[in-house]
Amino acid sequence: MSFAPSTPVTGGAQTGFTTPTYTIAADTPPDVNAKQYAVTAIGGTQAGVNTHSVSSPFTLSMFRPKVFKVLKPVNSQNVLPDVPYNTFKVITRKGVLPLAGQAARNMTVTTVIELPAGSDTADAANVRAALSLHIGALSAQSAGVGDTAISGVL
Repeated sequence: MSFAPSTPVTGGAQTGFTTPTYTIAADTPPDVNAKQYAVTAIGGTQAGVNTHSVSSPFTLSMFRPKVFKVLKPVNSQNVLPDVPYNTFKVITRKGVLPLAGQAARNMTVTTVIELPAGSDTADAANVRAALSLHIGALSAQSAGVGDTAISGVL
């Protein structure tokens, strides 16, 4: 299955939030190699949180390579001379206030996946394991990451 989050998206735990959910709708992506969704409604207890607007965006996007890179043949020593990478990105943009009474500025959260060409077929299980750990750890530590971003304490 491709990147197609179901709505509403259940948010990760955050200090001060109770059962956060985000209703999303397909949006026009910024490039042809992307899918984008805008947050149209918020559920649970999230005091002060706004949905998507022109001046304060709240979007979730995924990008894939415009042109996929493939492996070149091995050299005369039966070694790959170069392994190119296919880069995927998941980006969340959210308008946040830098100071009360000021215009919103965009906060950007980016996960970059640099996948060596060929590993998608030669080692799919370990590619999936790396993504499973990464996403699972972020989900399990959602409140901790949020607390660190607010307090600066790691």
